[in-house]
Amino acid sequence: MNKIVFIVGMAGSGKSILADELVKQGFSYVRFDQIVIDEVKKRGLGVNADNEKNVREELRQQHGMGAMALLNIPTFDALLQKSNVVGDGLYSWTEYKLLKERYEGAMRVVAIYAPPVLRYERLEKRSAEGDTDSRFRSIPRDKSQARDYAEIENIEKGGPIAMADVTIINIGTVKEAKKQLNEFLSQIKK
Repeated sequence: MNKIVFIVGMAGSGKSILADELVKQGFSYVRFDQIVIDEVKKRGLGVNADNEKNVREELRQQHGMGAMALLNIPTFDALLQKSNVVGDGLYSWTEYKLLKERYEGAMRVVAIYAPPVLRYERLEKRSAEGDTDSRFRSIPRDKSQARDYAEIENIEKGGPIAMADVTIINIGTVKEAKKQLNEFLSQIKK
């Protein structure tokens, strides 16, 4: 049975680095928020944080707090027929519960943690040059904490992080974070 691994964590913790590592190992990749970006483009709007936020909130009003998971299930199901899958961007507790019920035996959650000060520094230094899907957008330090609070208070982001099967502490090098991920993968392959 193929596995579906969801990467969770706050902005700047290293989710995309872990997801990219899984892709290198043959996992199919699904970015939860790609639905939002596709809708922004479909409406002829510019891809930016404000437009994405407005569309995301509208989708959650229409489909509930589990919207991103619910709307991605057909993609997850199709990809799981062919390979293991990594889902990047599981945010809400509602999404977690919905996916846990659907993929119980196949689902694993990996949380990646870095302290706020380190994450804010990373976010401020990030460069979106050549980043066509807005995965590595720079965020000014003063907006990072406000974003953290909003994600925890408004979209239930803490629940999936707290319920992760494993937590990777990402305070060192990228190589060290990948090593922790690979140790986890070797456990779930058994």
